[in-house]
Amino acid sequence: MNVFLWILQGLLAAAFLYSGSLKATQPKEKLVGNFPWVTDFPLAAVKLIGTSQVLAAIGLILPALTGIAVILTPLAAVGLGLIMVFAAIYHFRKGEYSSITINAVILILAAIVAWGRFGPYSF
Repeated sequence: MNVFLWILQGLLAAAFLYSGSLKATQPKEKLVGNFPWVTDFPLAAVKLIGTSQVLAAIGLILPALTGIAVILTPLAAVGLGLIMVFAAIYHFRKGEYSSITINAVILILAAIVAWGRFGPYSF
């Protein structure tokens, strides 16, 4: 199970490091193609979301890898789960139901990591 959790952590970290770095560094006009929702938010909010995702991605791996402040790993998973809850609420309000499926899958994966690292497979 520990290996499975590491795989989930790696997949989540890679996905959020990529998408978060795009949101944190790219101009809003370039993001609209990949993330159409950015038109509904101010640039500062998009940058904050991206920065939060990058920090959570780092938090999924670095503390567990170094053994320093390992509580940050499950907390990062909880943070990503919260981002997915808010994203699902946004997509529900917009009637974008297919996007909610993606949010739900990521939420479940983050919840598994949080459960495992808070509970029986903590560091």
